[in-house]
Amino acid sequence: MLKKIDMSSEEFLTELEKTKKFTDKICKQFGFEYHPIHDVNEGVTMGLARNKMLYDKRYCPCFMVIPDEKKEGKYKSADDRTCPCKPALEHEIPQEGKCHCGIFCTPEYVKANS
Repeated sequence: MLKKIDMSSEEFLTELEKTKKFTDKICKQFGFEYHPIHDVNEGVTMGLARNKMLYDKRYCPCFMVIPDEKKEGKYKSADDRTCPCKPALEHEIPQEGKCHCGIFCTPEYVKANS
């Protein structure tokens, strides 16, 4: 059974801060920028932090997380979506200018949509 998370708890706020540092690092590493709509970034960051607390991995919050049939009590991303996910890095961002969740964007996408 999954634990309940109080999003105003010190534990969650600490994980949220770690997740923000993680997404900052991804942006810097790949030359990405955050989505021009702040609410998109906030929602995805909160989802990543929540998944890290629940599943011990930053699974993309836009895709299902399912029980891992091979490992009892463990979970996996149904679509191989651990942030930053391979589909986003290889296809979505280069082709569409942003990942499916929208948090990571090319500078060109941000400029065109600001």
